Amino acid sequence: MDIRKSLAVLANSNAHPLGLQTPRESGFEKGPEDVLDAFTGILDRAEGTAMDAMTGKADPHALVEALASSQTAVETVVTVRDRVVEAYQEILRMPV
Repeated sequence: MDIRKSLAVLANSNAHPLGLQTPRESGFEKGPEDVLDAFTGILDRAEGTAMDAMTGKADPHALVEALASSQTAVETVVTVRDRVVEAYQEILRMPV
C-alpha cells in the first residue's frame, strides 16, 4: 500500500459522497489532527450509512461504498502506525 496515496485519501472529506476528494484539496499540510478528524468522520459516516441500510433508509450500494471507504481508512491508519513504530525502532537502534 502506497502511504502517500492512502494519506491523501484519508485526508479528504468533501468532493465524494463518502468524504473523498483530491489530494490538492485535502489540506493535509494542516497537521495530523486534521487527518485524524477526517478518519473519524469517514468512520462516523460509514456507521450512519450502515444504520440507515439496516432500517431501509439507504440502498445496499451506499452501504458497500461506505464499507469500502471505512476499510481503506482503517488500512491507512494501520499503515501509518506501522511506519511510525518502524521509524521509532530505527531511532532506538542508532548508536549514540
